[in-house]
Amino acid sequence: MGNLWVKIKVWTKVAVFAMLFLYVTLFVINNSEESVSFWFWIHHKADTTVLVLVLWAFVTGMVGTILVRTTFKTLRQIREMQERGRAEKMHRELQDMKAKAGMLRSKRDGSSAEDSQDETVE
Repeated sequence: MGNLWVKIKVWTKVAVFAMLFLYVTLFVINNSEESVSFWFWIHHKADTTVLVLVLWAFVTGMVGTILVRTTFKTLRQIREMQERGRAEKMHRELQDMKAKAGMLRSKRDGSSAEDSQDETVE
């Protein structure tokens, strides 16, 4: 029974890819000679085939998607670096405060010990 499902799955994939290949082939055949004029800048029009126009539109979309994704990743990385820098700065400041508090505590402990020794000697 499991073998039957594997065969159905494989043949379904083969049929889908065959239909997709047939569609792409028909698209190329029907649009390879169809002429089109498109506007791309003020007072500039280009005459080309639909197939070339679709290819360039697809490539432009891919490049645009990659650029937008890269921009968002870069912005996220910049925010993470700023947060990490702030956290490190706060950690350093906390360590400095602890070190200063420790120095004050040791000075206080040392001065009170000297005071008590002075009182017993007198």
